[in-house]
Amino acid sequence: MWDYSEKMMDHFRNPRNMGSIEKPDGTATVGSLACGDALQFQFRLGPDGRIAEAKFKTFGCASAIASSSALTEMVIGKTLDEAKKITNKEIADYLGGLPPQKMHCSVMGREAMEAAIKNYETGENSDRNLEDTVLCTCYNVSENEVRRVIVENQLTSVEEVTNFTKAGGGCGKCKGKIQAILDEIRR
Repeated sequence: MWDYSEKMMDHFRNPRNMGSIEKPDGTATVGSLACGDALQFQFRLGPDGRIAEAKFKTFGCASAIASSSALTEMVIGKTLDEAKKITNKEIADYLGGLPPQKMHCSVMGREAMEAAIKNYETGENSDRNLEDTVLCTCYNVSENEVRRVIVENQLTSVEEVTNFTKAGGGCGKCKGKIQAILDEIRR
C-alpha cells in the first residue's frame, strides 16, 4: 500500500473542481488511456485576467485525481504567468508529498495546464502538442519533458525519471537514451 498523506487522501476522496467548464478559455488533454492515465484540464479567465475557474477530468489512480484536484485549487485566482510557474514538486508538496513512483501524476497535471494555457495563447485547440521528438513511445513522453523534469527535480537515475514521467516504464527501449540525457545534464 502507498503511504499517502491525509490531505492527498482527502483530495482523492473529495476531489475539488472535477467536471467540465461550459465555455472554457483554455482546454487540453494529456496522457493516454493506453498507458492508464489521461487528464483533461480546463480554465476560464475572469474579467481581471486571473483564472476564475479551473476544472479537470481524469482517468487514473488516486494520485492522479488528487494531483489534479490540488492543481485546480492552486491556480484559481492566479494570472496565467503565475500559474505557469507552478511546478510538479509544488503540487506534490501541496498534497503533503507523493510516493516517488507516483510523481508522474503531478507532472501530468502540470503538463495539462501548460497545454491548456498554450492553446489559449495561440488559439490552437490541440491536445498535448509535443515540440520535439518522442523519447518514450510507450507513454508518449518527449525528450524536452524528460530534460525539464530532470533539471527541475534534480533527478539522478533512470528509475527516478521513470517515477516522474513513466518514460522507461514500458518496453524499456528508451532507458539508454534517458541515461544519456542524465549524463549530459550532469556534465
